[in-house]
Amino acid sequence: MVRGKTQMKRIENATSRQVTFSKRRNGLLKKAFELSVLCDAEVALIIFSPRGKLYEFSNCSMNKTIDRYQNRTKDLMASNNAVEDMQLEKEYDSFSMTKKLEHLEVCKRKLLGDGLDLCSIDELQQLERQLERSLSKIRSRKYQMLKEEIMKLKEEEKMLLEENAALQIKVRTESSKKQESNQRSESSNHQEIMDVETELFIGPPERRSKNNNNNGFL
Repeated sequence: MVRGKTQMKRIENATSRQVTFSKRRNGLLKKAFELSVLCDAEVALIIFSPRGKLYEFSNCSMNKTIDRYQNRTKDLMASNNAVEDMQLEKEYDSFSMTKKLEHLEVCKRKLLGDGLDLCSIDELQQLERQLERSLSKIRSRKYQMLKEEIMKLKEEEKMLLEENAALQIKVRTESSKKQESNQRSESSNHQEIMDVETELFIGPPERRSKNNNNNGFL
């Protein structure tokens, strides 16, 4: 006789429901025992009957297995929550960054004078104030840069004046040394000429006169 397929729904007959419960409970307890022995698995099985009666099986301590299950469940939940939080945060950051970029692009176009047709009076006034603040900052920065450039040029001018003064002193010193050298050279030449003339006229005056007369007669 072929056994019909059991429908997965509540058995309405109380007696049949109790008989089915007893048979399947015993089969489930047997399977749990076989699983713990054959596979060396830690198995804990808890069953409550429709009337609230407890049936349980555990190849180890039931409390120990339950504690292990609860700890593992907490770890898994914490890990899953952390992953979900990270994913949500990434999605939020990505969405937020996209919205920020879109907002900045819209603001940029408005500051350039585009897309002003849909702006209200308040928005236009806000843009005007923002442009005035930006212009003030730009002018302040420009003046600061000009001031720094002027100070830099003044420092360069000061350095050039100092170098020019040093060069003038050096030129005057070299010119003075050259002039002194020329004067010493002229004095030395004059002294040499005087020495030559003195050597030419060495001797008694009378003999020098006679020699001159004799030369005249000749």
